[in-house]
Amino acid sequence: MHIFWAVVARDLRLSVRHGGDTVATFLFFLVAASLFPFGIGPEPETLGRIAPGVVWVCALLASLLPLDRLFGADFDDGSLDHLMLSGLPAAGIVAAKTLVHWISTGLPMLLMAGPVAIMLRMPEEAIPTLLLALLPGSLLLSSFGAMCAAVVLGARRAGVLLPILVLPLVVPVLIFGAGAADAAANGVSPQSHILLLTAMCLAALPLCPLAGGAGLRNAVG
Repeated sequence: MHIFWAVVARDLRLSVRHGGDTVATFLFFLVAASLFPFGIGPEPETLGRIAPGVVWVCALLASLLPLDRLFGADFDDGSLDHLMLSGLPAAGIVAAKTLVHWISTGLPMLLMAGPVAIMLRMPEEAIPTLLLALLPGSLLLSSFGAMCAAVVLGARRAGVLLPILVLPLVVPVLIFGAGAADAAANGVSPQSHILLLTAMCLAALPLCPLAGGAGLRNAVG
């Protein structure tokens, strides 16, 4: 396990060193959400109704931005070969990268989602549910994203293939995530949506690294 945490610590240091990429992700999330009032009008009822979907879609698109560098930088400079020879299984490398992606991207967006939801006039009673759903939802976005980034590693036009693979996988995450906040806003229990997201997260956390690890072995081998 010490190799796993060493990889996590190394990638977190690199993330801090290249902090401009992280800042760009947050700015994209904020700016993309800010465009909707200009496009559909500032009416509070309209904005409040679409706010859960806007937050989730913006979070998804923002989480895609750093994925091309998640494995690509190590692949290009040869560091990935050393990681594969470190004794940590390929699935463990993908799991470490997934955790780093969530810490550097998903967790800060989770903290920003509340202010963005207030800006979009989301009903106050729905905001805690939105944040609760984003906890497993952001982990799912990172898991699917890291898995697909590993699968397309080394492929031609990987930057084009990556969103094509990720977007269909995360459609259920968007449906249940936005549905939880909608249910809370309408006075309906969001428990079923939260439980489904949690179940998907518990299934994805072990399975996505296994699939991503196969992609890493194929790319390096």
